[in-house]
Amino acid sequence: MLQSREELDARLGGAARAWLDEALAEAGHAAAHPDTEPPGATYAVPSWELRYAAAGRHCGIENAESVRALLLIEAHAGLPALTRLYAQGAAAERRAVLLTLHRLDLGPTALPLVEDALRTNDTRLIAAAVGPYTAAHLDDHQWRHAVLKCLFTGVPVAAVDQLARRARGDAELARMLGDFAVERTAAGRGVPADLTRVLALATPGPAAPTEES
Repeated sequence: MLQSREELDARLGGAARAWLDEALAEAGHAAAHPDTEPPGATYAVPSWELRYAAAGRHCGIENAESVRALLLIEAHAGLPALTRLYAQGAAAERRAVLLTLHRLDLGPTALPLVEDALRTNDTRLIAAAVGPYTAAHLDDHQWRHAVLKCLFTGVPVAAVDQLARRARGDAELARMLGDFAVERTAAGRGVPADLTRVLALATPGPAAPTEES
């Protein structure tokens, strides 16, 4: 779970808090003064993006995800910056981008980042990719495959935001899950409890559970 600025201040030491103050100020400055360099000018990486990569060293690995999210929000990061940070970052940096998408004014434009994460087998990225942004913007076909990807890779379906709302009564999802269960049974493998749970939600009819996710 991402921490707020107040929660981070309570956890960080003096030097780390000072570093975060400076980093957020640089991000805020970038948001207030968008890049106006003429076409063809040499690109200069904004200082806050360098801070993004260095968050773990200065604020601790356990706090880096939340620090990076705060930087993205303060900078009003747009799709070019997010794509750059995602493409060039390690898994932890990519995960922070994915976890923050729903808090930025992007519409569906960042879906390629979600789709890329869902093509990986990195469970940290997959779990981050099925959050609120995906619940709001991913189309039904791709969303169903995202749920299956969680089941394939062992990501708990509790990570899937709005699971009950989107899965309830989805006959096509129920068919896909049923096929998956049959394949596992034929291979002598057990059917995961998460699969049974989602299948119960997706199966059309009045017996479908009414839980919220």
